[in-house]
Amino acid sequence: GTASSSTILYGDQTYKTEPAGGLTAASQWRLTTSFTGDLSPINANWEEVDAPVGFGILGSSMTESSGIFTFPSTGYWWVGFDFMCFSDSQGATAYIEGHIYTTTNNSTYAQAANPRLSYAGSTYTNSAFGNYIHDVTDTANDKVAFYITSNAGTIIGSTSYNRTYATFLRLGDT
Repeated sequence: GTASSSTILYGDQTYKTEPAGGLTAASQWRLTTSFTGDLSPINANWEEVDAPVGFGILGSSMTESSGIFTFPSTGYWWVGFDFMCFSDSQGATAYIEGHIYTTTNNSTYAQAANPRLSYAGSTYTNSAFGNYIHDVTDTANDKVAFYITSNAGTIIGSTSYNRTYATFLRLGDT
């Protein structure tokens, strides 16, 4: 259809102003430095994505302190965690697990997602991804953190592009 300067058309609906809804916040954070072993949580070397050209942040950003991420607003939030790693197993079977942990009381964390890799060999590079939708009702108490457990692996970080990273998208109101 067509629209005049005072109306907006969505499908067969006409609005005087744009309808509410849609994503209102989106940001990505990445690990800047590689590490070997377990971290519960990954408590250092996070940065909000700031490169390469064309990066974007929508609305208010997440904040991070010692590996604990705080949501900037209430709502339903999609949380994704992708980690890239390589095996240091010297030919033996290796496992590397990523974990998304959440809390609603700023104290007791529960595992919400557990992407896992298991493979034989050494120096194989791979990645795994997990996600979770968290209903944030209280920004002082609803938090998220990312953990790694591994018997023989290195988690890969980079300051130039996403290798191990988290994505946060506010889907809508709670």
